[in-house]
Amino acid sequence: MPNGAHAFEHLPPLPVREGVTPDIFRNEIQPAGEPVVLKGAVANWPSVAAAATGTAGITSYLARFDTSRPAETIFGPPEIRGQFFYTDDLRGLNFSKRPAPITQSLNQLASLETADAPPSIYVQSMPIAEYLPGFLAENALALLPTGTPPRIWIGNRLSVQTHFDLFENIACVVAGRRRFTLFPPHQLKNLYVGPFEFTLSGPPVSMVRPEAWNKETHPRFAEALTHARSAELAPGDAVYIPYCWWHHVQSLTPFNVLVNYWWKEAQPDLGSQFDTLLHALIALRDLPPREREVWRGMFDHYVFGANGDPVAHLPKEAQGALGPYTPDTRRKMKFTLLASLAKALGLAPPPMS
Repeated sequence: MPNGAHAFEHLPPLPVREGVTPDIFRNEIQPAGEPVVLKGAVANWPSVAAAATGTAGITSYLARFDTSRPAETIFGPPEIRGQFFYTDDLRGLNFSKRPAPITQSLNQLASLETADAPPSIYVQSMPIAEYLPGFLAENALALLPTGTPPRIWIGNRLSVQTHFDLFENIACVVAGRRRFTLFPPHQLKNLYVGPFEFTLSGPPVSMVRPEAWNKETHPRFAEALTHARSAELAPGDAVYIPYCWWHHVQSLTPFNVLVNYWWKEAQPDLGSQFDTLLHALIALRDLPPREREVWRGMFDHYVFGANGDPVAHLPKEAQGALGPYTPDTRRKMKFTLLASLAKALGLAPPPMS
């Protein structure tokens, strides 16, 4: 593939399932941990029917739920052609953010639908319960438990750079067409991930721009592509994206609406795994190699259970922090960590409440 060609051309397709029930999703698809297109999963939504009548129909449908609360909206100049990214020196972004009511953005997008070189507009990840109350009552995803909160994404022809989320994810296309390209978590080493502290919009992203992949700069991306799968979704289709799978999303039409659901299977009081990674970078990465290998073994033994239950030889009352957790145990451990970090920063320890 020559430099400048789109890297996602001619990838193998994602598997497709039709007629998926909640039991099939819960007992077959999710435990497999592989992405799947859920064909027609939301084809019965009134919003999908409204979108089938055209941009005016879905705009009018969404506007009747709008609270007029300003939503964080991304704006890009025409010259970026919907490719949100860093500036060339990595010191800035090629887009800006400012709040705007959703109906205002809908009307602006509709007015730009036939423009040759429109600016990019993206209403990104707005909680539907806060911005479009009433939508959920008419457009519910039967595959997930009631109460799983949906978010809405509205924009024109644009791309969301390859990234991961610390959630399970079902993304449902309401209007327009979208292409999802997914990479398994183990391809992290071949995706050339950007900075943690300064990101496009939250999670770190791959620095490989698929529309202009440079094989000399990012040669290992060729290996990532051998593990990639892609699918183009029509209105009414959905895709299941498992926890921490990398995904690149392209909106292929001038007007697009997507609703997604993020959720976690783990207990809600575990804390942030990403914060744990940051702490490990501070505490472990710069150790002498021999010491770092000791801690690799510690994590394998105590955290990942590589050698079985590490405290099976101890009575339960003596297992302490290494034994089964209760919410109170986790809370006390978090206070211990908080006190340790406060001491390292020269701050007063927090009161144990």
